[in-house]
Parts: sequence; structure tokens; C-alpha cells
Amino acid sequence: MDTISGKKNIAILGSTGSIGKNALRVIEALGEPYKVTALSAHRSCELLAEQSLRYQPDCVCISDDDSYDSLVKLLDGFKGEILRGPEGLAQIAEMEQVDIVLTSIVGAAGLPAITAAAKKGKRLAIANKEPLVVAGQMLTKLAKENNCEILPIDSEHSAIFQAMQAGSVDEVNRIILTASGGPFRDWPAERIYEATVEQALAHPVWNMGPKITIDSATMMNKALEVIEAHWLFALPVEKIDILVHPESIVHSMVEYVDGSVIAQMGTPDMCLPIQYALTYPKRVKGITERLKLDELTNLTFEKPDTERFRSIRLGYEVARTGGTAGAVFNAANEAAVGLFLEGKIRFGAIVELIERCLDKHNVKTDVSLDELLAADAWARNEVSQCLNQNVH
Repeated sequence: MDTISGKKNIAILGSTGSIGKNALRVIEALGEPYKVTALSAHRSCELLAEQSLRYQPDCVCISDDDSYDSLVKLLDGFKGEILRGPEGLAQIAEMEQVDIVLTSIVGAAGLPAITAAAKKGKRLAIANKEPLVVAGQMLTKLAKENNCEILPIDSEHSAIFQAMQAGSVDEVNRIILTASGGPFRDWPAERIYEATVEQALAHPVWNMGPKITIDSATMMNKALEVIEAHWLFALPVEKIDILVHPESIVHSMVEYVDGSVIAQMGTPDMCLPIQYALTYPKRVKGITERLKLDELTNLTFEKPDTERFRSIRLGYEVARTGGTAGAVFNAANEAAVGLFLEGKIRFGAIVELIERCLDKHNVKTDVSLDELLAADAWARNEVSQCLNQNVH
């Protein structure tokens, strides 16, 4: 990071999604020395153009090649550079003037750019789970070799990262990821299996994109978070627990060997973890609404039901297995969620398709980025094959 001038130049990969839009709000509120240096989107040309004209970054990138010409037309008169494709994302990540790369690109598509940023020793503020789920072993090794900081933005891992400032990793007895439980927390298994898209998207607490909201409904988000935490905090799977906390006020906790439990609490607002990743190790006044402790009437915690939500058990198995298992797990889930949102499979078939892919996959260990991406592609194809064969 530019410590001489104090500048903090930020590239947002995925600026048109909910995390990206909140990040822009946070940066605007922070003011100097925080500056938007680069922006990217996949296909949302109009919003990306609007953001680019407002924040005047040095460059923008549209990762979908077919959308490039449309973006160029919308950015007539824009003084910055206009890039395209995965290569453009990687170019942004390697830009000398970029200090922080904030990434919220869904899926494995952002991995080449993230690894490029790690090799350059940038601060990586990661909002999406895929980088550490798919490539946790490789990415954490790269980060260590190149003095790259990886700071989590998702609320649970940010909470753990903050709580771990109270002690060392060696002093941690366990970490506790909290879960809202999603919209089907109290539903019987039979009713969950037949849930509609509308029902699955009706999250009781958080306002998120459709894919993440479905992950909450299957509790796949917690399964992915177990894998993410395993790599991010260098903890064995046995030290990672999950508790359902419907109020979503305690974002996660760390229990130390002396019995102390340090919890991070706050209103359900992604602006707080975004800001902490940008300003760390400092804390500054932000735009997040304050938690009104005197108005809290109840904080409840319960163990998750891994019979109704089998994805959690799968997540622990994948974390223990390592190698290409994470890439297959993540890709199969993305493909199956997509089919559900399109009305092609039932809700309960999401986890069934993931299990089938994991059972058929021959895991490889100590793998390259190309091998991880190949495993990702294999899993997506396998889900399609299952659909074509009516195996779901």
C-alpha cells in the first residue's frame, strides 16, 4: 500500500453487484485518501458506465467480450482506459497504482485476477467465498510468499477476523460461524424439498443477490464458509463450528483456550465489514447504522440440523478432503442453483446433484490454477449431464 502519500487506491471487481455498490458508498463516505481507481462488471454495461462517469477511475473492465462495444459507446468521452475479458480483470489487479483489490465476482471467473493480485502483494479484500473455497490452499500459499494481505468482507469471516485480534491463532479453541438459518429454518424436510423459487428467495434478514440467497436457503453458504475459514484462518476443520442465530446480530465468535468468547456484533449491514477491510488496522466513523443494544429483546443460538440441511455435512467433508474437491463442490452448487432458479429442478435436487458430482469426482491434490479451473468445468458439465439424463 502507498504509505508515503497515504493514498489507498481501490479496484472493485464486480462493482455493479450489491457488494460493489455498497463498497462505492463506503469509499465515497470515507473520502480522502480512499479513491476508486478501477471498476469492473460482467454484463451490466449501463450501471458500470454510470459508475465510471461518476467516480472517474483510471480504467474500467467489462469481462463479457460481447458487451465491450456497448460499454465503449456508453462511455463516449471517458478519459480512462476501457478493458475487456478475464485478461482485463487481471490487468487491473496488477496495476501499479492499485493498493487494494476488492473482489465480489461470483464463481471461479475472478480467480486469475485474484491470483495476479496476490503475486503483486496487493491487499485482497474478498467478499465472495469462491476464491478460498476453490483455491484456498494455493491462494494462501501465494499470499504468504508475496506478503499479500487477505481480508474477508463477508460478515461471518470479517467478524472472526475482528475477534481474532484479541489473541493468537495458537490460543483459539474454536471459531463459531453464525447462521440466520434462512427461510426454511423451521420447515420439515418434505416441505423444504418442494420449496418454490419465490419461497427460497424470501430471506428473513439479509437483502442479497439471488444465488447467495438460495445458498442461505440450502445452508450451502455455511458449508462454503467452513471451507473458507479452514484456509483463511489456518485452522483444522475440528475447530470450526456452526450455530444458527436467527437474529443475525452476532456475526460470529471466537472461543479462546481460556474459555473467553469474543463476539463481533452489529446491525445486518455489509457496509461495516467492507469498511473494516479497507481501513484495517484502523477504525473510522462510517455509515453503518448503530446497534441499539437496549432494544434487543432476545439472542438465540441453536445447532444446525444436518439431516434437513445435508449441505453442511458435505462442506465439512470437502474441507477435510482439500485439493480439487472445493472446486467441484462450488461449481456443482452454482450450476444446480442456476437450474433451480430457471425452474428446471426442484429445490431439494440442488444438494442431490452436488452429492452426485462429489461421488463421481477423482480428487487431485496440490494442484495448479488450470487444474482447479478444469475441475470447475468438469463439475458444471456433470450437472448438465445429470439434467439431460434426468438424474436428479
